[in-house]
Amino acid sequence: MGDVVVYQPESIGGARIIHRAVGGDAAAGWEMKGDNNDFVDQFTPKGAEILGTAKLHLPKVGRAAAALTSPLIWLSVIALALALLLWPRTAREDDHSDSEAPDPKNGVGVHESARPVEAEQ
Repeated sequence: MGDVVVYQPESIGGARIIHRAVGGDAAAGWEMKGDNNDFVDQFTPKGAEILGTAKLHLPKVGRAAAALTSPLIWLSVIALALALLLWPRTAREDDHSDSEAPDPKNGVGVHESARPVEAEQ
């Protein structure tokens, strides 16, 4: 008693249910109850309908999985990606060009038009 089991009642088309065994036995069928339910399940799975028991408990993982399937979350992620992709670039980013050469003094790129003109002798 008290084990969380996965069972698959034949009467509901193969859907799997994960609930806690609260009574019964393998011969007559197990009484099952969801942890968040106030009632015992109408199904009493026997033998082959029990697929297995839970071996690991990961609290709140179901909430993360539900968030991944939420249309609101996906629309938000897509909107953010589009905003980052289409956001206008700043003037500083636009000023870079291929004609820049590294400044030998400090290694920073300097546009050729910004170089001082040397006087001819």
